[in-house]
Amino acid sequence: MFLSTFEKQLDSKRRIVVPQEFRAAVSGPFDGIFCFPSIEADCLEAGGKALFDRYQAVIEEMPFGDPTRTALETSILGGMAKLTFDTAGRITLPDHLCDMFGLTDSVAVVGMGERFQIWSREAFQAHRAQQRDLAREGLAALRAQQRAAQLGVGKFGGAA
Repeated sequence: MFLSTFEKQLDSKRRIVVPQEFRAAVSGPFDGIFCFPSIEADCLEAGGKALFDRYQAVIEEMPFGDPTRTALETSILGGMAKLTFDTAGRITLPDHLCDMFGLTDSVAVVGMGERFQIWSREAFQAHRAQQRDLAREGLAALRAQQRAAQLGVGKFGGAA
């Protein structure tokens, strides 16, 4: 699993040291990561073969020619880069991916369980604040639903 957040420096050649814990999580026949523009946010998404396989399975569930399938194929498969680790545990991010999200010097590498994201440090700080607010609101709504279910109250305030 990819856990925690790390601040890293992107060097002049667009290389970044991937945290050792993340490198260990993707060890396998391919010594590197799959990286592509995130669909959910303005950042890069990355992970190992398991993440690639998961997205591929989602795509294959849809019929060939379906507009959503085509959009996913274009965004994920068409935007994907296979990045190998060098001897120092670094990957080199492609120019177009760095340009797309303003990755220039200081980046945040954010673990998200089965995947991780690479953000510009400033963009991630704003995103993290928004996500904390959404998490609080979502958790409060979930707890309210659970309390209502325990009390036998329906959606509209009446007894179920």
